[in-house]
Amino acid sequence: MSKRIGPVCKLCRREGEKLFLKGDRCFTPKCSFEKRDFAPGQHGRMASRGGGRGNRRGRESDYGRQLRAKQRARRIYGLMERQFRRYYKVSLKRRGLTGLNLLQILESRLDNVIYRLGFASSRAQARLLVTHGHFIVNGRRTDVPSMLLKDGDEIAIREGSQDLTYFKELNTFAESRTAPEWLNRDIKKMVGVVQRLPERAEIDGSLNEQLIVEYYSRR
Repeated sequence: MSKRIGPVCKLCRREGEKLFLKGDRCFTPKCSFEKRDFAPGQHGRMASRGGGRGNRRGRESDYGRQLRAKQRARRIYGLMERQFRRYYKVSLKRRGLTGLNLLQILESRLDNVIYRLGFASSRAQARLLVTHGHFIVNGRRTDVPSMLLKDGDEIAIREGSQDLTYFKELNTFAESRTAPEWLNRDIKKMVGVVQRLPERAEIDGSLNEQLIVEYYSRR
């Protein structure tokens, strides 16, 4: 399984906004974006001095806007290009709007569901916990973060992992996070159930699925 091993804060700077890729750290003064809110590299700094990121982005072509929309979504969910493109092809074959199908696929990934349930502070942390085998789905242990969940699937912490310090202290953290309505969460038992696929209003409103569809349609 391929993954990005470079500094993720540069991804936020490249997109010009916080993508909250490092969990709670993004809400503290230690967040790198607070100190350097310009694109990485020499040209990013020069652009900020010459009128700011907004002026530079105002000259973007249609293709540039489509590319940025695709890259932003891909980085938020922590996916490589090949995997993201495969999800797009799957969404084309499903009934309904291609863009909404794509977002629902991304949201139904196991690592994202664990993050949405409040069992991890970021998708990257959720992915790590899954690969270490700390979760079970429908009573069976899994170490595949990309597993796509469906209605009725139950996610729980593996019995052998419940005594670990992280999971003992997880109740307090989970209570501070609000789970979306398409997920049913029992904080006391630390169990979550997928009730249905999320509706568009329940997915990040800053994602522009139409531009993503346009990007892949022209290739």
